Amino acid sequence: MKKIELDIYGIAPSQKGGSYSLILAEVNGDRKLPIIVGPFEAQAIAIPLEGIEVDRPLSEVFIYQIKEGIFYAQLIVDTTDAQTQIDCRTSDAIAIAVRFNCPIYTTEEVLEAAGIEIDEGYVQKPGRDDDAGIPNVGEQLDHSALSSKSIDELEEMLEEALRNEDYLKAAQIRDEMDKR
Repeated sequence: MKKIELDIYGIAPSQKGGSYSLILAEVNGDRKLPIIVGPFEAQAIAIPLEGIEVDRPLSEVFIYQIKEGIFYAQLIVDTTDAQTQIDCRTSDAIAIAVRFNCPIYTTEEVLEAAGIEIDEGYVQKPGRDDDAGIPNVGEQLDHSALSSKSIDELEEMLEEALRNEDYLKAAQIRDEMDKR
C-alpha cells in the first residue's frame, strides 16, 4: 500500500456547531482531506503551529482507513529497538504530529473516498503568513482592547489565559506583547 504524504492545510469552523474541520492537503497534489475535530483538538493542533515547540521522538502519523465516515490513524514511533504502531484518534495523532514536526500520511483509497476541494478563503492557516484576516480557532480578542492595556495588565491576562488553558487567547496576548 503506497503512502501519500499530507500537510496541515488549515482549520475552519465546521457546520456542526462547536466543531472544526481540520483540512489536510496532499503534499504533491490538489486534494484536501477534511476531518471533523472538537474545539479542544483544534486548539491542540493550532497552538504548536503558532510556534510553541516540544522535543520528543516520533516518526510519522498514518491515516490508513475511513470506515462509515470515521478516520482511523496510527502513530508510528521509532525507538532504538523497534518501530511501534499505536492506534489512536486521528485528531490526537495530528495534534501530536504538529508538536513533534513529523510527517502525516494517508492512502490513495482514503483520499479517493473523502478528499475534497475547498474554498481557500474560508480556512485558517495557523502559523503561516497567508492567514491574515481569518478568525482564529478560539475566541477572537478585540485587538483595540488589547492595545489599550499596559504590559502588566497583559501579563495578568496571559497568566489567566494559561491557567484556563485558553492557549489561543494566550497566543493573541503574547502577540500583542511582542509587538511592543
